[in-house]
Amino acid sequence: MRIREWDDIVEDVVEQDVDPEGWRAVGGKRSGGVGEDLYVGHPRGGVYMLKTYAKNPYEVRGVGTQVARKLDDEIGSFLPAQDTDGRFAVQQPPEDEDAAEETARHVEEVVKAHADAPTTPDDFFDDLMGALDSPAFGPMEFDRYDRPDEADELSDRFEEAEELLNAELDELVDEDDVGRAFQ
Repeated sequence: MRIREWDDIVEDVVEQDVDPEGWRAVGGKRSGGVGEDLYVGHPRGGVYMLKTYAKNPYEVRGVGTQVARKLDDEIGSFLPAQDTDGRFAVQQPPEDEDAAEETARHVEEVVKAHADAPTTPDDFFDDLMGALDSPAFGPMEFDRYDRPDEADELSDRFEEAEELLNAELDELVDEDDVGRAFQ
């Protein structure tokens, strides 16, 4: 198991050659420490575990690893279905000014099309992510104040990764001298 910086793991997700709409995520408050846990999975892209915390309002620190090469039915049962209310997306900025203008035109077309016709929030989100050429997006269950049961189930399934990532994140928190300032 290779533990890396959290943003390197996100880059792995971005570089996957899979259907961008097929990603699903679940996460919430980290059990037993400062920060958040996030599991991101795709049937062909694998499952990734990330542990992050906000060092300050401008900097996120964290670690992560790939915990499974494929998303099977058992693990997939702990990730949200398409009809979940929450959504997430991974975005990359356009490469240059021309690409930015092209993206803006696509976004404008999508917004106009949805403004002129009946639509659902999910359809609007999916079409907008397509216009933005998002490399990964989909349903997400996330609780900022607690931890979804599904996140606990995944932690139990990947107990070794959970322990190693917790130790690495605890080192970062100690290194940065970050604790629970307000309780």
